[in-house]
Amino acid sequence: MLGPAANPARTGVALDIVRIAVAILIFIHGVFRATGDGHVAGFGSWLETQGFPQGFYWAWAVTLYELVAPLFIIARRFVSIACLGHIGILGLGLWLVHRPDGWFVVGAGRNGMEYSVLLIVCLATVAWAHLPRRSTL
Repeated sequence: MLGPAANPARTGVALDIVRIAVAILIFIHGVFRATGDGHVAGFGSWLETQGFPQGFYWAWAVTLYELVAPLFIIARRFVSIACLGHIGILGLGLWLVHRPDGWFVVGAGRNGMEYSVLLIVCLATVAWAHLPRRSTL
């Protein structure tokens, strides 16, 4: 026997903690970029070097998504859709930015993809938990 069954009430609270914590982390990232000295412009310029036309507008779109979608996640509105959007953004960032630097963020490496993978797993878990139920006939 693997142990007693999980307590559904505690499981729900634990998932809420993960949902809110990840939303806050992403929101802070968006606030920093939006209020920093030229961070959106710099991000847009970098996106253009990666082949994205009109990088400045893409950078603002990502930043606005990072400011608005976490509020929906916290408020439990359109949670799965908001999480999927963040998964797409993080997945692209993982591929373009972090993958070339390897796995580790610190320690055995620098700027790697482990943190992005953790956020993607957390967002996928939250999205899955908040998928609308299908009606059965």
